[in-house]
Amino acid sequence: MPVAGPTGGGAPVRDLVPFGTAVRAWFAISLQTFGGPAGQIAVMQRTLVDERRWIGQRRFLHALNYCMLLPGPEAQQLAVYTGWLLNGFRGGLVAGTLFVLPGVVALLALSAVYVAFGETTAVTALFAGLAPAVIAIVVQAVHRVGSRALTSPALVVLAVTAFVALTLLGLPFPLVVLGAGAVGWALHRWAPRLLVERAGHGGTDDGPPPVIPDDALHGARPSGRRAALVLGVGVVVWLAPVAAVLLLLGRSSVLADQGLFFSGTALVTFGGAYAVLAFVAQRAVEVYGWLAPGEMVRGLALAETTPGPLIMVVQFVAFVGAYRDPGGLDPWVAAVLGALLTTWVTFVPSFLFIFLGAPYVERLRGNRSLGAALTGITAAVVGVIANLALYFALHTLFASTAVQRWGPFRLEVPDLGSVQPVPVVIALVAGVLVLRLRWSVLRTLGVCAALGLLSALVPGLH
Repeated sequence: MPVAGPTGGGAPVRDLVPFGTAVRAWFAISLQTFGGPAGQIAVMQRTLVDERRWIGQRRFLHALNYCMLLPGPEAQQLAVYTGWLLNGFRGGLVAGTLFVLPGVVALLALSAVYVAFGETTAVTALFAGLAPAVIAIVVQAVHRVGSRALTSPALVVLAVTAFVALTLLGLPFPLVVLGAGAVGWALHRWAPRLLVERAGHGGTDDGPPPVIPDDALHGARPSGRRAALVLGVGVVVWLAPVAAVLLLLGRSSVLADQGLFFSGTALVTFGGAYAVLAFVAQRAVEVYGWLAPGEMVRGLALAETTPGPLIMVVQFVAFVGAYRDPGGLDPWVAAVLGALLTTWVTFVPSFLFIFLGAPYVERLRGNRSLGAALTGITAAVVGVIANLALYFALHTLFASTAVQRWGPFRLEVPDLGSVQPVPVVIALVAGVLVLRLRWSVLRTLGVCAALGLLSALVPGLH
């Protein structure tokens, strides 16, 4: 049955897959999205390409290449894109919404548990096990991204430079990302031999052909009128809740700070959640005071245990921050509103980027200069994630740190006498499980949580 939708030519959009069937498939996918973007993309690959054969391998990877060019969670954007291809505008909305909905509900509940019971012995011991495991997981992310991205000495230098810029110079994260993109573009233009292009995400289709041919998938003809309509409506939908908060609660409200800050963060989250978390942690802890340093690690540990994009950790940040500074609101009301507002402004841009840019995807894919800029950004992301690993290690393995300055350089140095044995041991165990034995993230977190609880039974360890 034809469904009205934006095709760019005014024609109705048909559901290439029965809409109810598509909704059930996306809901099933949403319950399996553990393990970060690699695991989430693998779930969609298995369900959409290998099992149901709704979309061909080449077209699936073509969409993924485009999503990797964008800020924000690429796995959720890929869900929006493929949902749009199969069922038009409403297909993209349903796919993207269901992709994050279970994680939103789960993390909201876990954040409330943390705020209500975070000081109890059992919860403290649980986080004593989870937080060190996060260090090993982030180190694994450094290795995985680095092995794919650092394909030449120039890119290694770029990654090291990004690490130094963040760790020793304290430069803002967005400036580092934009600078890396500019360097990648410049190297492509004036010294292309220094860049080795990243391997593509695929080539030919494998296995039986898809049940829906490529030329039957939905598309929209690029037009200025369509782009203006999508952009106008999208920006209004995205920022309307922030405007409402500013109007009703004023600029001094913590909800206003969170809405504006995370709206801006959504536009610079290149390279995945790990890349932007160092920036979020620094601002949330040192500038806004929403969290203590160690609590950022705990929030990430919670986000690792729930389905959906890892950037969902910003919901925990907003929940805790709004609860502690509710203004004239009830603390629990402020916490829930802050969490939902932050989730909204973080994920709505993903829909906007896909609906706006998908018609131009073929042009973007063939743009070599843009690809070179992405290569530079991806290399810098390795340094950014390494900075995040260092930040988490300092605030998890040591009870106190101090900032040392040498001219323009600054470095947070731990007090070696404040080393905490239990987190160190659990971090080493997590490292062996994740890096050596290649256990899954969820399985590793389960073991480390159990170790944290067991440590609470030994007198004198905490």
